[in-house]
Amino acid sequence: MNQVEETHDFWWHLDELRGVLLRVLIVTVACACVAFFFKETIFSFVLAPKSQDFITYRLLNDLCLRLGLPTMDHFDVSLINTGLAQQFIIHMKTAFCVGVICVSPYILYQLFTFIAPALYSSEKKVALRIVWSGYFMFAIGLALNYFVIFPLTFRFLGTYQVADDVTNLISLDSYMSTLIIMSLCLGVMFELPVVAWLLARIGVLNPAFLKKYRKHAIVVILIIAAIITPTSDVVTLLLVSLPIYLLYELSILIIKL
Repeated sequence: MNQVEETHDFWWHLDELRGVLLRVLIVTVACACVAFFFKETIFSFVLAPKSQDFITYRLLNDLCLRLGLPTMDHFDVSLINTGLAQQFIIHMKTAFCVGVICVSPYILYQLFTFIAPALYSSEKKVALRIVWSGYFMFAIGLALNYFVIFPLTFRFLGTYQVADDVTNLISLDSYMSTLIIMSLCLGVMFELPVVAWLLARIGVLNPAFLKKYRKHAIVVILIIAAIITPTSDVVTLLLVSLPIYLLYELSILIIKL
């Protein structure tokens, strides 16, 4: 009888999970379809870092003027398309990504409602903290990459030349791939405090351990930053390493609290 009940519960939970995934897929596709028709708005945002008028460049130039330092040189980088259907495919992929980002709170809500019945009241509070803290930190990572890391990286690589007679021809696919990969990497790295807090909750991690291996962590952070950033310049490496190191220190503080 118990085995029959367990089998019944298994198929019931599987059916519930299928319903959750189906609802998430329908809403995501619907949002992606809506985003598909806002091509100009979306790509004006996505392609903004390649423009000289991007807010990050303007703020840096204003800062240089106030400090009496030389301003950033004017640059003009044009993107090219190398495939017949490449622009249409990139348009669809971008619309889908926008759809996922827009419905991500709904996705988290659906997943939480699926697992909530199996949790105690105290566990639900912990789960909510993990989910929304992780979502918030991931969003900060995306914003940091879009406004700071990627623009400076693109400006460096897009204008770098080994000789004056060698012209850079950057494809749209290369631009989008670099932006997406770097955004995902920074978003995942910003989950460090949340993961550290979770490990501390279950007794795996403590502040003394993180303090003891701080020097080792700095080396690992520099290696990770070098992998994330496609450039080899020190400035970009430090721009990526510094936030990750601050997250490491923040993790120590959070575990203490």
